[in-house]
Amino acid sequence: MKKLFIVLAILIAGHQHTFAQTPTEKKSDSTSTQPKGLQPYNKIIRDSTKNKSGLFMVSHVDTKFYFQIPDSLFNRYMLVVTRYLSTPEGFGRFGGEKTNEQTIYFEKGSNNTVYLRSLQYKQDVRNAESMLAKALAGSNENPIVSAFSIKTINPDTGNVVIDVTDAFKKDNAMFSLESKEKTDRKLTSLADDKSFIENIDVYPINIEIKTTKTYTQAAASSGSVTLRLNTSIVLLPKTPMRKRFADERVGYFANKYVLFDDEQQRAETKFIIQRYRLEPKEKDIKKYLNGELVEPKKQIVYYIDPATPKKWRPYLIAGINDWQKAFEAAGFKNAIVGKEWPEGDKTMSLEDARYSVVRYYASETPNAYGPRVSDPRSGEIIESHVGWYHNVMKLVQRWYMIQAGPLDPRARKMHLDDELMGQLIRFVSSHEIGHTIGLRHNMGASSATPVEKLRDKKWVEANGHTVSIMDYARFNYVAQPQDNISPKGIYPRIGMYDKWAIKWGYSYYAKAKDEYEEEKILAKITTDSLTANPKLWFGGEGKDEDPRSQTEDLGDDAVLASDYGIKNLKRVVPNLIAWTYQPNDAYDNLSDMHKAMVKQYSLYLYHVLKYFGSNYITKRTVDEKGVVYQPVAKAKVKSVIDYIGRQVFVAPLWMYPQEIDQLIALKTAEEISDQQDQVLNMLLSSGMLYNISLKSMQFEGAYTVPEFLNDLQQTVWINFSGDIKQDFYRRALQRSYIEKLSRLLLPKDLDAGKALNNAQRSDVRLYAKQHLVKLRDDIESLMKTATGLNKDHFENVLAELEQIMYKLNKNNFKGE
Repeated sequence: MKKLFIVLAILIAGHQHTFAQTPTEKKSDSTSTQPKGLQPYNKIIRDSTKNKSGLFMVSHVDTKFYFQIPDSLFNRYMLVVTRYLSTPEGFGRFGGEKTNEQTIYFEKGSNNTVYLRSLQYKQDVRNAESMLAKALAGSNENPIVSAFSIKTINPDTGNVVIDVTDAFKKDNAMFSLESKEKTDRKLTSLADDKSFIENIDVYPINIEIKTTKTYTQAAASSGSVTLRLNTSIVLLPKTPMRKRFADERVGYFANKYVLFDDEQQRAETKFIIQRYRLEPKEKDIKKYLNGELVEPKKQIVYYIDPATPKKWRPYLIAGINDWQKAFEAAGFKNAIVGKEWPEGDKTMSLEDARYSVVRYYASETPNAYGPRVSDPRSGEIIESHVGWYHNVMKLVQRWYMIQAGPLDPRARKMHLDDELMGQLIRFVSSHEIGHTIGLRHNMGASSATPVEKLRDKKWVEANGHTVSIMDYARFNYVAQPQDNISPKGIYPRIGMYDKWAIKWGYSYYAKAKDEYEEEKILAKITTDSLTANPKLWFGGEGKDEDPRSQTEDLGDDAVLASDYGIKNLKRVVPNLIAWTYQPNDAYDNLSDMHKAMVKQYSLYLYHVLKYFGSNYITKRTVDEKGVVYQPVAKAKVKSVIDYIGRQVFVAPLWMYPQEIDQLIALKTAEEISDQQDQVLNMLLSSGMLYNISLKSMQFEGAYTVPEFLNDLQQTVWINFSGDIKQDFYRRALQRSYIEKLSRLLLPKDLDAGKALNNAQRSDVRLYAKQHLVKLRDDIESLMKTATGLNKDHFENVLAELEQIMYKLNKNNFKGE
């Protein structure tokens, strides 16, 4: 009988990947023979024991919990995901958010012991039969994180019985908060008497453990913090999904490991993309290979948290279903679907790691996010819990009023109509779902659209204003009211890059013998696709120097796009009082939206500034034509100086009208001066000038430092306009210019006897000295026509310049 049970378990495992253990009705004899040192089964698992069958049989005896583990599940990998169920108010984390993820396996040890090990998948070999495979197996040891004494063995099934109470009740690193989370939340010791296991539920391929844990926290008024957690243990496939290796020209999240190969002379760092297992049904493979759309074996399903307000659920679902068109590019129809949570189904749990859920958090955080949980061996996404904070609606309302208010009358109020808010929710939903199916941000996507096309009604309504929903492109702030562009040309949508990226990551290659052959196929496809359509360029997270890859920007020309954006802001400002009106509001709305407007203006400025000293970076393989690094053209960099002169150094007083200043406390002088000062800090820094100098040495015809300083001077040192307010800011700007120049020529490190950095030791200070001499002569010319306060200002400036020259000569310009 015992052998029959074991054989059946193995057959079930191989066919279904589930290991259901059915409780026997036969009462085990207390005198049954047990291995030496073990107790009789019925002394541990008594008649009154509550047994639950599934992945393991879980036995609940008084306050103790036991796992009954079959031999077939030893050394099987399992994914462990711990999430918050509930947290204290103000804790900063919410029910449904992940706090720990591990991969584990149970192993039989000597002396009646079961070990729990943590899988460290950081190295692999190409050929499992190679000598390298043997060397790797002999040198790598996964850490033992817990050891369990075998209490008894089920005489009917042969299953090993271990006591897991302390593993879940106490602070086990596999089943509790990760250490960084405890450090960040200032949680110290676990209070054993205030921590307990609430319940353990068992399913065919997973176990769900709910616990309450209390930690000491000095910052809490009570001195402690109590958390409720859910830990999911999910059986991973015995045979992992085929890996798909990442290509840096396509934006997927990926798991890193080191590959050893007998045929290679060096170890190779590889990345496995994270993606769902999407395969055609066996009967449909031929249709799939013939180009017919087929339904996958297993559909990707996202459920909507029942805590979500009902009126927003259809829009969240629509954002999920929008991806169906992208999956069709990969050959699958109905591959992904959003559904409402079946609230009446008691067999389902929101925390169950088998289900992907869009969780709705009652939080004032204006955000949403889309994480994934994946098999470290293959990158297979097991599930995802999208985090949706209630206040994301505040964020999109703010964006829409400031960016699209001049274009769409519906944007001109604080409380948007449900249909409009629903459509804005839909686009955020699509973006976050994109992350959960594996896609990274593509901050370079918006640069594929020519700026003037953003004003072309027919074109932009047909194609959208960015080629990827994974960009932070937000709304079409370039379009002008006279363009009469409808919301179809204002909202982001899933674009050509997204469809191509899904095709790249999810197409099924039945004829490729392994992942290495697939890698070669995909590399050629990528090269051919990018050569034929450069708009499919993946621009990454916007953190490198490439000015095409930025957050919140639009179009292929930041200067032109920002000029259009400011034209629209100049339409927004005079209407802010009316648009933000709500009964009994103490101008809080006006204050909030005015800050949002100033922030938008600053975004335009910093989009433009990124052209300075930068390269375009286009990742290529040796099989592609074209360069990887290309400098930003001199004409484009010069246009930035012009933009700064017009939009920053001419004080933007239009942002601070008297009508608004009478209602809320504007800090006009402080904000304008700070903005101008920060720009000069950047432009007259040794680092910036050094960067421009290096580019001029590296690339023929690049902007030189003397040209740059001359152009910058022409935007700052101009005749006064006669406008009292503008002249006030202009004098402050010029004094700031002299201060930055002094800092450049006489760095503090020089006075302190410290070593200068590379930029300070370069020709930069020589260029600055030449500029100082020319500036002095030009200021003397300006002073000839100046009168009154302006003349006094120039006299003071010239005196400061003489002081700088004196110090330079006194020091004999040391440091060069």
